[in-house]
Amino acid sequence: MNKNIRTEIFQRFKADNPKPETELNYSTPFELLIAVILSAQATDKGVNKATDKLYPVANTPEAIYALGLDGLKHYVKTIGLYNTKAANVIKTCKMLIDEHNSEVPNNREALEALPGVGRKTANVVMNTAFGMLTMAVDTHIFRVSNRTKIAAGKNVVEVEKNLLKRVPKEFLLDAHHWLILHGRYICTARSPKCGACMIEDLCEFKDKTEYTD
Repeated sequence: MNKNIRTEIFQRFKADNPKPETELNYSTPFELLIAVILSAQATDKGVNKATDKLYPVANTPEAIYALGLDGLKHYVKTIGLYNTKAANVIKTCKMLIDEHNSEVPNNREALEALPGVGRKTANVVMNTAFGMLTMAVDTHIFRVSNRTKIAAGKNVVEVEKNLLKRVPKEFLLDAHHWLILHGRYICTARSPKCGACMIEDLCEFKDKTEYTD
C-alpha cells in the first residue's frame, strides 16, 4: 500500500464522518480517564451505563475517592473485572490529588504511572482529551491496520509506530477514531462486511466477503 492509497482511504473516512468522537460518555479529561480505565475488556456501552449513574454523583478525584472502594464498586459492578478496576480507580484518584493537584496530566510518563493506565489508555487520553497526535491501538485497530495493510505490524506497539509514520499527518488527530469505528462496525473480526465497506476497492485484504447489508 502506498501513500496515495492511504490518503484516499482517510479522505473517504473524513468525508463520511468529519468529526469522529469516542463512544465513551465524558465531559472532562478526568471523566474520560476513568471511563477508559473501566473500558478494558468491556464495551463502551457497558461502561456508559455505569458512568451515567456514577458521574452525576461523583466526577472528580476527590468525590470518587470519598466514595471509597465499596462505594465505587456499587456503580461499576456491572463491568467486567470491576474489583480490580475499582481498586485502580481509587488509587488513581489518590495519586491525582496528591501529585497532580487533582488534574489529569497530559504527558505519557505521568499517565502511565497511574494505576490501571497502560500505553493504550494513555494514548486515548492524550489524543481525545488533549488533542495530541497519538495512536491508541486496540484489537479493532490492530486488526484493521493489518488486514487492510494500512500499517501492518506483529504487535500493538509496532502497529502504533507504523500508523504514526504512515497515516498522512492531516488525518492523524482523528485516525484513531475512524479506525476503531471501522473495525467495530464494518471490518469486524469474524465476518467483515466487505461489500458494504467504503474502502473495499483500496483494501488489500485477500479474503473479501460479499456482505452488503
